[in-house]
Amino acid sequence: MTEQSKMVDIKRFLEEDIGSGDITAAIIPEAMTAEAEVVTREDMVLCGQAWFDAVFKSLDGSVKINWLVAEGESVGKNTLLCTLSGAARGLLTGERTALNLLQTLSATATVARQYADEVSGTGCKVLDTRKTIPGLRNAQKYAVACGGCYNHRIGLYDGVLIKENHIIAAGSIAQAIRSARELTSVPVEVEVESMQEFLEAVAAKPDRIMLDNFSFDDMVAAVKLNAGAIELEASGNIGLDNIRVVAETGVDYISIGALTKHVRAVDLSMRIKLVH
Repeated sequence: MTEQSKMVDIKRFLEEDIGSGDITAAIIPEAMTAEAEVVTREDMVLCGQAWFDAVFKSLDGSVKINWLVAEGESVGKNTLLCTLSGAARGLLTGERTALNLLQTLSATATVARQYADEVSGTGCKVLDTRKTIPGLRNAQKYAVACGGCYNHRIGLYDGVLIKENHIIAAGSIAQAIRSARELTSVPVEVEVESMQEFLEAVAAKPDRIMLDNFSFDDMVAAVKLNAGAIELEASGNIGLDNIRVVAETGVDYISIGALTKHVRAVDLSMRIKLVH
C-alpha cells in the first residue's frame, strides 16, 4: 500500500465522520492545547501506528505522537501505547477515527499472531483471504503480515484462483487451467472439493491446489499422492482448535477467512490528561 493511497483512505474516513464540521469540538476554545494517552484494556498485538498517525496529521500537522510500544509488539492490559499533544480540537475530532483504525488493525494482527503461533515449527504458512472489511483490504492485509501470517492474493488482479463456478463455466478443471495459462503469467491456483477433482488438478499441473473442506484422511492422502510436486493449500472448517493438526499433514498453506472476516475490535481508551 502506497502512502498516497493510504492518505486517500484516511481522507475518506475523516469525511465520513466529520462531514461539514465537528460541532461538538467547536465548544472548545480554538487556541486550547491538550495532552492525551492511549491505553489498552486487554491483551493485544499493536498494529496500525501509521494509520493512527495519519489521521491526526491530516487534521493538524502540529499534533505530536510519541509511541512507547513498537509496531507488532504483544502487550498486556493497561499498557500505555502512546502519548499525544497538540490542539485540543484536533485531538478530539480525530479520536474516534484514529482509534477505530488502531483497534481494528490491532485486532486483525492479534488474531493473526494466534494462528501463526499455532503452526509454529510445522513449515506451514497461514494465509488470509479476500474476506476483508470493505474499504480496509490493504490495511488488513498489512495487519495480517504484522501478526505473523501471510497474504494470499491481494485482489482479483494479482493471482488466478479457479473455483467451482469457474470450472463449470470453463467446462473442466483442465480447460480452466489451460485458459488461465494462455491469458496470464501470474500464479494459477485451482480449488478442488474431492479426491477425483484433486487427481484431475494434479494432471493439469497448476501452481497450487486448494483442498476445500477435505476430510483429514483425504488431506493426508492428497499430500502423499502429490509427493511435493505441487503446492497444496487447505481451506474450510479450520480454526485455532484444529489448525495444528491440519498443518502437520504436510500441506504448504492453510487459508483462514477468520483472520479478517470476524474481527472484534480490541478495547483501547484515549483520555485527555492536561489542557492548557
